[in-house]
Amino acid sequence: MSGSWGNRIKYTIFGESHGEGIGIVIDNLPPGLELDTTQIKLEMQRRRPGDSDVATPRSEQDEFEFLSGFFNNKTTGAPLCVFIRNTDSRSKDYDDIKHLMRPGHADFTGYMKYKGFNDYRGGGHFSGRLTAVLVFAGAIAKQLLAERNIEVVSHILRIGTASDFPFDEMTLKRSDLSSLKTLSLPTLNTETGNAMREQIASVYGAGDSLGGIVEAAVLNLPAGLGAPFFDSLESTISHLAFSIPGVKGIEFGDGFAFAQMKGSEANDQYYIADDIIRTKTNHNGGVLGGISTGMPLIFRTVFKPTPSIALAQQTVNINTNTAATIAIKGRHDPCIVPRGLPVIEAIAAMAVLELLND
Repeated sequence: MSGSWGNRIKYTIFGESHGEGIGIVIDNLPPGLELDTTQIKLEMQRRRPGDSDVATPRSEQDEFEFLSGFFNNKTTGAPLCVFIRNTDSRSKDYDDIKHLMRPGHADFTGYMKYKGFNDYRGGGHFSGRLTAVLVFAGAIAKQLLAERNIEVVSHILRIGTASDFPFDEMTLKRSDLSSLKTLSLPTLNTETGNAMREQIASVYGAGDSLGGIVEAAVLNLPAGLGAPFFDSLESTISHLAFSIPGVKGIEFGDGFAFAQMKGSEANDQYYIADDIIRTKTNHNGGVLGGISTGMPLIFRTVFKPTPSIALAQQTVNINTNTAATIAIKGRHDPCIVPRGLPVIEAIAAMAVLELLND
């Protein structure tokens, strides 16, 4: 099992959902970096459980402890190690189903891969709980990107059948998007947010769950960022995006809609404004050949419905190799999309920072 990613700045995550806690080690941060811990806490607050009427009631404060690499409010240059304690886990919820393979979860694949030694409580190391440390790392990456006037923003594009306005691919401005981070359901259209809330409440009451789409944008990227073939801008972001539990797809720009377009419609034609080369459209989402064009980078990720549902489902007992039925109890998100936004932003910031250091 590999818990590490990155070359220039290296991130190593550890921990399990119901263990003592979770954490991350970040190597190669520059010394003397004065971390804005207030801003980090705000990012953590956006993701943490128990803080919304559309999220799991599991109440984790996600208070982080610096174990190394941070002294007198600045990075030392040594590996930065941060630990977040689990304070509200209820492992007994899993005692009765430890041999039942939960549909949609990594129980079966984890059992086969790690020969039954994996921690089954709350998904163990496969749990979305570990995305808390990704948000921590992303908050630091955002701070470093802000020094270059680069910002990452996102909103909920879709939950169930409720769809928000998409980002305007040409006129994105951070001043127009500043309020998104303060909303429990960040949408550009308030009415859409209300419709999403109603749908989440409806399926939750029925013991079911919903999926959705997060649309993200990176603003003020310079042209020329990305190292094809294998370290292209798209592949670097995608690598991290698919490390997030529940993410099942990603597209850049018009993405799968390209299948219905002609070349004359899909191509972004060039022009010059104030001695800067721009494109008249941004169908390709700010990326060509795996390299940034200087236009806003726009991508969308789809989250599947939360697999932990109260409805009865067919499964197997891995211990007795017999058929079984399972109805999952405990505390679970009826929709993980709202808490996924800061995670998507975090991995985008980490990916861009990695390539900026190329």
